[in-house]
Amino acid sequence: MSTTAIKQQLHHLCLAYVTQRIMNAQAAMEEAQRAANEETKSSAGDKYETGRAMMQLEKQKNALQLAEALKLKEQLAKVNPTKTYQEVQPGCLVKLNTGSFYIAISAGKLRLEGERYYAISIQSPIGQALRGKKQGEEIIFNGKKICVLAVV
Repeated sequence: MSTTAIKQQLHHLCLAYVTQRIMNAQAAMEEAQRAANEETKSSAGDKYETGRAMMQLEKQKNALQLAEALKLKEQLAKVNPTKTYQEVQPGCLVKLNTGSFYIAISAGKLRLEGERYYAISIQSPIGQALRGKKQGEEIIFNGKKICVLAVV
């Protein structure tokens, strides 16, 4: 598989990750609303107010998670997986002596055709350390010397 095809597949996996987070947050918000509606029907007095307040907090927490997931989707939309890069920036695939990283969003470990990749954001600590680096350059990260083997 070509590196462009690998990057496109990794991009697709990142999009699936974000889409799942959005769906989970929306489902949790709907469940919190349903629970609040049921609490309204079955409770009275202080218990009713406490239940409603707890459901409102749950909805707010889920709304925040939804907003974060939508922000990730927006960041991912700005990444071009078909472009070839000479230095580390969003959209590139970086092969280090410690592993392979797709610079896009923080989506964690991804598996593709038996290989392990890490989807990271350029704003992450390792992303910041790698920003602008080219093939053959080295960084010191967490006390370890890391060599950039390839940037595509």
